[in-house]
Amino acid sequence: MSIRHWPEGERPREKLMSLGAGALSDAELLAILLRVGVRGRSAVDLARDVLVAFGGLRSLLEAGRDEVCAQRGLGMATYVQLQASMEVCRRHLESQLRKGDALTSPAKVRTYLAAQLRHLDHEAFAAIFLDSQHRVIRFEILFHGTLDSASVYPREVVKRALAIGAGALILAHNHPSGVAEPSNADRRITERLSEALGLFDIRVLDHFVVGDAEVVSFAERGWL
Repeated sequence: MSIRHWPEGERPREKLMSLGAGALSDAELLAILLRVGVRGRSAVDLARDVLVAFGGLRSLLEAGRDEVCAQRGLGMATYVQLQASMEVCRRHLESQLRKGDALTSPAKVRTYLAAQLRHLDHEAFAAIFLDSQHRVIRFEILFHGTLDSASVYPREVVKRALAIGAGALILAHNHPSGVAEPSNADRRITERLSEALGLFDIRVLDHFVVGDAEVVSFAERGWL
């Protein structure tokens, strides 16, 4: 049966309008993006099939173009739409850390860093540069590594912080393994960076390690 023949309260668009997006399942949200189904399958049915095939919404959104386009009922237009939707979400999160705003919500920082780093299949080391009043200047990925590590050079971090005019930093990197627990090497490089930046009166406020389902804060562990 086509969605237009469903009871109004069960149609994804009408449900969203009356109850809000949070009330919809992953399949219902995806169905809104897909808009139409395939022969014998409604958009919601197709969305459920796709989620099963990919193992969930996150895996679908992080899948490559060829993999998405090969799925029955999907294609290049769907892939482009999904990629655009993800980028809109990232930019929305980034707008919550606007240049000139003082950081007041650790939860927003966590969410933003997870959106920027969690999906990467290699290790990346980044920083949010802040002024002396802890207002955001910019976010940058400073180093890229392999699946196992990223080479982090304190001198380059100091040079970049001085060039930008930062008074403080929040460091971050991801663990492609999905396990957010910091390693001894993570703690050592944080100490080296804190010491190097401290020579120029630049504070390291925190270091976040982004895993698959968790973001660990060094400051909350008492390590900074």
